[in-house]
Amino acid sequence: MIQKNTCAPYSTTEKSGKILDFKLKFLEGVETADPRECEFISKEVAESWIRSLKRGVDPYLSPGKYYIEQEEYKKVLEKNKSLIDITKPLMKKFKEMALLPQGYIFYLCDPNGVFLLQLGQMKRVSTEGVIWNENTIGTCAHSVCINKKRPVQLIGPEHFSVKLHDIIGTAAPIMNDKEEVIGTIILGQPFVYRLEGELLDNLLSHTLGLITSLAKAIETQLKLNKSNDLLVESNHHLTNTIHELNRTMDILETTLEVIDEGVITIDKKGNILNMNREATRIFKISPEERENINIKDFLCTNTQIKDYIKAGKNADIEESIYVGNEEHSYMISIRPVKDYQTLECETAVLKLNPVEKVNAMAANRTGAVAIYTFDSIIGEDKEFRRVIELTKRFSNSKENILIIGESGTGKELFAQAIHNNYCPNGPFMAVNCAAMPRELIESELFGYEGGSFTGAERTGRPGKIELAHGGTLFLDEIGDMPLELQAVLLRALGDKQVMRIGGRRYKKVDFRLVAATNKDLFKMVKEKQYREDLYFRLSVLTVNIPPLRKRTRDVEILSHYFIKNYCLKQGWKTPEITKEALNKILEYQWPGNVRQLQNALIYAVNSAQNNVIDIDNLPDYILMDSGSINEEGLEDSGTLSLEVLEKKAIEKALLRTKNSIPDAAKILGISRSTLYRKLKTYNLEY
Repeated sequence: MIQKNTCAPYSTTEKSGKILDFKLKFLEGVETADPRECEFISKEVAESWIRSLKRGVDPYLSPGKYYIEQEEYKKVLEKNKSLIDITKPLMKKFKEMALLPQGYIFYLCDPNGVFLLQLGQMKRVSTEGVIWNENTIGTCAHSVCINKKRPVQLIGPEHFSVKLHDIIGTAAPIMNDKEEVIGTIILGQPFVYRLEGELLDNLLSHTLGLITSLAKAIETQLKLNKSNDLLVESNHHLTNTIHELNRTMDILETTLEVIDEGVITIDKKGNILNMNREATRIFKISPEERENINIKDFLCTNTQIKDYIKAGKNADIEESIYVGNEEHSYMISIRPVKDYQTLECETAVLKLNPVEKVNAMAANRTGAVAIYTFDSIIGEDKEFRRVIELTKRFSNSKENILIIGESGTGKELFAQAIHNNYCPNGPFMAVNCAAMPRELIESELFGYEGGSFTGAERTGRPGKIELAHGGTLFLDEIGDMPLELQAVLLRALGDKQVMRIGGRRYKKVDFRLVAATNKDLFKMVKEKQYREDLYFRLSVLTVNIPPLRKRTRDVEILSHYFIKNYCLKQGWKTPEITKEALNKILEYQWPGNVRQLQNALIYAVNSAQNNVIDIDNLPDYILMDSGSINEEGLEDSGTLSLEVLEKKAIEKALLRTKNSIPDAAKILGISRSTLYRKLKTYNLEY
């Protein structure tokens, strides 16, 4: 990199001599020896000399003194393995092509100046682990090349190290595709002072061109290798992708085969593209036969499926599928698939579920849970045990059962036991005819089609009768069913068919009816408040549950059971009950029956102290009762009628709670709706 000077006819050798003289003055600290002012020294070399001197680089120290540790050197070689593997054969080929004489040596360095590769021999230097950069040996071909990112050539004394004055160093950068220097290729050759003029200049130009071409060849090969690596990686990725896609397709196909819903894929015209095993069973065609088959061949002419697909809307609709002479109702889930480019729906996936199965699943989610069996019913009273055994026999029959009993006697418990004995795997749908608003009971029982009235769900909803298919329909408080609905229920019970509100066709249903009431339906029939034909349809098999006051033996058994069971649930120790408290419980008439007894004992357990239930822990209405009621009840007949007991209990509960309906209902162990009804029956003000 000797600075050209057109004014002075100096040869390269003469210029090197001038540079050497100036350099010695610079190293000796002569103030006037500023290399930047020397006409023979390039700016890059001059600035590098100044930096090297400021950093304390020793120009007289052997360049081979600076090296990295062996373990670190191994890591550097491993990191640059690809570069070394590419450079080695190219370096050898270039040396052979250039017919370079002995003494010419090729080097490959990383950006930090660590020697990675050497081709040729130099006795003075062992390059293993040696590091040449501006911080170690000062100005050299590598350091200037790295700084300027272009080929450079330093002649003799231009090197900062005095030990390199007889060397010509030619270096070219090796760049990656991001224009970053990843290494340098260097040619070291002897500086032959006897070569003069044009001969030396030609030699310098030749070696500079040679090393530049070698660097470009290495860069080209690196790019080719990277392209090949990318191609290999892409092929590998493609192979893996295809393998994963095939695996996913196998999993998807297996999944579709094991699910028990029919799944088909159709195009926008309705042509069947694919179907799973269950779908082939539904349509009674083999997978091979699906070609040239359209979904419309199995549907009614006014089907909405194609409209939903065209609009790209998800939908769940009920449709009839016709196969041969058979008609079956299915809930069809439509899921259009949009083309990601056109955003138009070209295909759709349809899932077909039999309506009966959908209703059964809905029943499991919305129906009551029948948890009680006949073994769950507690009681040793002789008449009560007779009723249980009779109900067990009735439960084995398909006939309707009417359960009659006062509030709180356990009518639903009996209904659940009947269900679990007759069809435990079917749905148990419970409807309280008294608790439901009059205007809603019809839609609750019979269901409705979508859009049949304001506020109706778009897809419609099956009623409890429809959901009870294959199981039990329990109609509690059947005596409170509106007269106008009794005829509709009678028809459903007679032909086992039901039509939703707003519907056009009947659906077959198969269920076991269990009804319950605390009213005298026969009396209501005589008073024209209840349909006679419905009464006789309901009461094919009748069960009369005795009230708790007639089961005096069971009061003590139930008391101990409720106390123990409640404490077990709470994780508490079971308290003892005093004889006085138990006698008071046995004296009470329990108009609210078993439910009232249970609530009273929960109160007693929570108010008990020292793990003992005493008479003071019983609810006030029990303590206030027995004597006065007995006296008043005996005035006319010598016995207590149910109406007198119940009315007096309600009056005292209202008095105790200052006419609070929720609190009074809680004390009596009955629901608020039941209490309101009894207030109306007994004409009690509140």
